[in-house]
Amino acid sequence: SMRVFTKEELSRYNGKEGAPAYVAYNGKVYDVTGSFHWKGGKHHVLHDAGQDLTESIGRAPHTAELLEKFPVVGVLRG
Repeated sequence: SMRVFTKEELSRYNGKEGAPAYVAYNGKVYDVTGSFHWKGGKHHVLHDAGQDLTESIGRAPHTAELLEKFPVVGVLRG
């Protein structure tokens, strides 16, 4: 069964100070910790880890395809 994250829980996975970097998109939570593009919890200054990117990715369509390559670690509630 998938782990369920609240937005508050997700925000702790911001890639800073050794924390894993997770992002949510369309209700799924992806682990982007290993990605060169998410060094320090930031993606090209546009996006922050620990956030729900569903709306912001609408403005950056390439990101959705990139996320499909990462492991899904849970689902976002709400």
